[in-house]
Amino acid sequence: MKNVKTRTPFAHRGRRPGRAAAALAAVAAVALLVGACTNDTLRPGGVRPTDAASTGSTESYEGLPDAIGLQELSWETCQEPTPIQGTGTGTAPGEDWECSTLTVPLDYDEPDGGTIGIALIRAATTAPADERIGSLVFNFGGPGASGVATLPAFEGEYEALRDGGYDLVSFDPRGVGESAGVVCLDAEAVDEQQQEDTGPPETAAELAEADAQDAAYIAACERNAGDLLPHVSTANAARDMDVLRHVLGDARLHYFGISYGTQLGAVYAHLFPGTVGRTVLDAVVDPSPDVLTQVGLQTEGFQLALDHYLADCAEHEGADCPTGTDPAAGGAVITDLLDSLEDAPLPTSDPDGRELTSGLAMTGILSTLYSEEAWQYLTQGLQEVTLQGTGNLLLLLADFYNGRDSQGRYSNQGDAFTAIQCADDPASGMSVEEAREHEDELLALSPVFGEMMMWGLTGCGDWPVPAAETERPEYGAPDAASPVLLVATTGDPATPYEGAARMQEAIGGPDVAPLLSYDGEGHSAYTTGDECVVGTVNAHLLEGTVPEDGTRCG
Repeated sequence: MKNVKTRTPFAHRGRRPGRAAAALAAVAAVALLVGACTNDTLRPGGVRPTDAASTGSTESYEGLPDAIGLQELSWETCQEPTPIQGTGTGTAPGEDWECSTLTVPLDYDEPDGGTIGIALIRAATTAPADERIGSLVFNFGGPGASGVATLPAFEGEYEALRDGGYDLVSFDPRGVGESAGVVCLDAEAVDEQQQEDTGPPETAAELAEADAQDAAYIAACERNAGDLLPHVSTANAARDMDVLRHVLGDARLHYFGISYGTQLGAVYAHLFPGTVGRTVLDAVVDPSPDVLTQVGLQTEGFQLALDHYLADCAEHEGADCPTGTDPAAGGAVITDLLDSLEDAPLPTSDPDGRELTSGLAMTGILSTLYSEEAWQYLTQGLQEVTLQGTGNLLLLLADFYNGRDSQGRYSNQGDAFTAIQCADDPASGMSVEEAREHEDELLALSPVFGEMMMWGLTGCGDWPVPAAETERPEYGAPDAASPVLLVATTGDPATPYEGAARMQEAIGGPDVAPLLSYDGEGHSAYTTGDECVVGTVNAHLLEGTVPEDGTRCG
């Protein structure tokens, strides 16, 4: 999300903060180790010019010029992620990773017009040539996450799939990272807004200030990326994936989508049912178009994750738990902290002199609720606040979530998130007055997060994309050539479990989209390492074994 005052649509819908479990464990080290990335000689996609080319498709792609349908991808050893992709993972691709750029139409209604480059990354399978299955394409969510920056960070988690016959492939979706990434405000302006963010606007003056911020933000987006904004929809990203499938030479798209990536995968299945290959959608996005349903479920989801943290802290930390030994009263400790920061932000050792504001503290807290393994950092951050009166760790966690690296540079995940959501449905959301009518309802769901999440109801507001130029996501794929495996976690805060059943129905029912449930915590199940989940998913992807609908793990 951007700062709390600036009302982004669906403030936390499916946002996946990179390697939540693993990277948060090393977040302090990452902040120290991330170095400068020189990329002034790179093409879009982070690839140095090369004459080496892979064999492209020998067949044209219907409706597209041969310059696109018959293109050959040039692969070269990858460089480090660029700032716009996000250097905060601290992971530079190893020598077995290759990068390239796919050319696609800017506007699929005018395929002979302008083009954009889609940044790609791959690691070829280690299996013998006769055991190669094809490419397995990943999307890690957001919307706004750079696949080029993220996939190498998960190299160990997906090693069995690579060894089993897949080239591991990911990309920066259009509008993200090095794929014509949307950038609205510069880093200095983002920092300034976040330092001004002392919590949700409550007075008429604060609301006017928030409106002015929104207007300035929208104007900057239009000024810097106006021609691109109507074309960064999920449907167009799905079309890009099919061009990628074609150019890679695969008859079907084998796909692994996480969080927002599940929405993208479902849209792909709707648009291209005949080329659906072995597909896994983990941390399933609720397809409901109703903004109140979306925000309400997510409000409940984050409150549930916080309640689980409070109980775990009280049990394992005892008197050292910064939220106390009574889990029922722990939420009040959080709200009291956030309230106090509205009037008195805490000092930090940040070299740019930033303080821990209420909004940044909220972001830091939320970032730890995506993964049970990250709860310990919430404990440490709150202990620092209580015992030392400083906010270094919570600020660091907020920076990690917001895509800010140790040099003060931001990835474009926040801008891309807004641009993609609003390209899908610029007319979504309510007026401020209508949203206020639901404030008590959301506060009843979560005393901690309800007020902040209320602003997600206001949607895209005055986003400069006419509704007539957009294409809302559709999911129905009853004739999909291969079953789509849905994976949902009961304690997922960002894409709550209840949404998976609705996505199953939207795609075409349990025969088309069987559901695998994981009884556990966190956002996405596969990377928890649960043997049941990993085994079931791997069997589906590597052997084509489809589990029964209703299978449970954990």
